[in-house]
This record gives sequence, structure tokens and C-alpha cells, in this order.
Amino acid sequence: MGNYDDGTGFGRDECGCAYTHPVEKALGDTGFAWTKAHTSESNKAWLRTLAPQIRFEADGLRFLLVHGSPRKMNEYLYEDKPDSTFARIAAAANAEVIVCGHTHRPYDKTVAGTRFINDGSAGKPKDGDSRACWALVETGPAGMTVDFRRVEYDIDAAAQGILASQLPHEFAVQLREARGYRA
Repeated sequence: MGNYDDGTGFGRDECGCAYTHPVEKALGDTGFAWTKAHTSESNKAWLRTLAPQIRFEADGLRFLLVHGSPRKMNEYLYEDKPDSTFARIAAAANAEVIVCGHTHRPYDKTVAGTRFINDGSAGKPKDGDSRACWALVETGPAGMTVDFRRVEYDIDAAAQGILASQLPHEFAVQLREARGYRA
């Protein structure tokens, strides 16, 4: 469950995003209000059934899948956060591998014996590459590999859909440029 899933499914007033600029906040609030208004009640009910965390074991490795971090659904675990932050999270997570998202920027790093994988974004990428991104994680006797995969899709059609809706046109620009808000 991501922060938009939670906010939409449970009818929250905010999406739980940490906006740093008033214009960015206004855009985000508008997009979130639009999402809640255009999501059916049956889809909202389904969103409420999503798990906030998923744990499993593969080849002797304990995995934890979260949206933001194990501490908070909307925590941004940017790759350049201090290693001390990652070490604190690793110490409490009870997992050798933590897969997260929320930043919409893929990375793979190991801190304090825990592998942190941000799988990128299938929509609204913010890393300069407008293609959808996902991570293929493979485990086996030789260890674990992570391969970030990119998928082409009709970005112009998606942007045109935004422009034809009541969503802010800035969202179409962000999608085409694969970036977040710029002041």
C-alpha cells in the first residue's frame, strides 16, 4: 500500500507527501483531490485491503517490501540520506533486503549488512528517464542480483490524457521530463 492508496482508500485529507514548496503542495493537493473524486467506491474498498508491508523469505534471505520505509509509509529514503539513517532502519527491520519506492528514483545500496533497493516508478518517474522502471531481484546459491528494467510506453498519450482532464497541466510536463516539481 502506498501513500496515495492509503489516502484514497481511507478518505484522508492529505496524501502524506512532504512538499517543500507552496506551489508543489497546491499541485499535489489538487492531484490528490482529483484522484479521490475519480476513484470508485469499490476501488477504494480494494485499496483498503492492501498490506502496508509484505514479508517473505527467499533462499535464506528475509525480504521486507514497503512503500516508503519500514518506519513510515511516506518516508522518503533517498539514496543520499546519511548511512546512519539506513543503519537505524536496518537495525529495526528484521530483514536482509528492504525494497521500497516513494521517491520514484531507483537505486541499490547496502548499509549495515542490509540491502536497500528502490525499485523506481512505473508512473511519474523523477530520475530523468521517462520510461517505467522496475527491479528484477533474483536470488540463488550464488547470491542476489538486482537488475533495473525500463519499459517504453506511450508517454505522449498519457500526457495528453492529463491535458484533457482537470488535472494541472504541470503534471504532463513532469511526466514528459521525468522529474518532480521545480520552483
